[in-house]
Amino acid sequence: MALHLTLRAAWHCLLAAAVTLLLVCGADPAGAASSKGCEGGGFAVTALADGSTVSPMVPGGDLTTTIPTARLGLSFVVKGKYVEFTVVPNALDITGGSRTMVFASKTPDHRGLALTSAVNVEITGPDLVIERTGPGLGMTLQAKDCANGGIFQMEPERGDGTTTRITHTLADGIFYFDNPNFRAREGDVVPFKATTIAVANRINFASGNNVAAKFVGRDSPQVGTRVDEPGCTNEFPNRAEIGGTDTVQHCGGRSIWDVASGGRMGQIMGEDATEVAPPPTLCTQNCQAQNRVRGQAVVLGFPFPVPDSSRLTPRFATP
Repeated sequence: MALHLTLRAAWHCLLAAAVTLLLVCGADPAGAASSKGCEGGGFAVTALADGSTVSPMVPGGDLTTTIPTARLGLSFVVKGKYVEFTVVPNALDITGGSRTMVFASKTPDHRGLALTSAVNVEITGPDLVIERTGPGLGMTLQAKDCANGGIFQMEPERGDGTTTRITHTLADGIFYFDNPNFRAREGDVVPFKATTIAVANRINFASGNNVAAKFVGRDSPQVGTRVDEPGCTNEFPNRAEIGGTDTVQHCGGRSIWDVASGGRMGQIMGEDATEVAPPPTLCTQNCQAQNRVRGQAVVLGFPFPVPDSSRLTPRFATP
């Protein structure tokens, strides 16, 4: 059974640390619980981007509604008679406060095999692990409910030990590009942890949304190889050769990968997607978290908006 995944970089919210409590005097003894403590209470959502307020028709009444993303802005106030607090985006938000679909699908080709077992689900705080197996086949999905960093990975296993081909299709408005910041530094030696590393070219994906200047990501394989698509041939200058070019056979809306049994196909979002670091170690069994960079890499970033000359074309190869 193929797993089709739709991932969204969500607008993560938190309550501001300062919560204002308005206390009034009453006849009840201090500390006694009573419905009188809520008398006349009721909430309204105010300070929305369009200046509007969402509240029940009658103060303290009931209301069930959905506030469109366009009305939210970067923060809003929840205000009651006794309690007031502000809801703000995650400090590391990269979507500009907009709920953004990143991938239309991530589809593994199991070549006739099927996942048939019960589904094991493990949730630990922001971490999620989903596992399912079938005859000669296993699949593990790992996800983190975080605003950026490594947020998702797919780990196929096959009894015959062969690779699994995984096709990534980006959502509308998201595109792959050859990062010109890496092209400009290609071959330069930069610090990495206690040693150094040479800058190589980098394929990232970004958004055409002009409010998401921090939105950037990349595919992150471990023991996986990208499959060239001759129908999407792009040429870029090679810094090491005067007048030389590099040929990149990669579509603007799709990437195809062959991932080893026990390997992984990950997704990295935000600043981590533009740091200069070596590829993950070659590991397919009992792999440990040994590739963590922890801020010890040079971050080259990306230009925003991404110039047309760096975008990979066409979006999909002609069949």
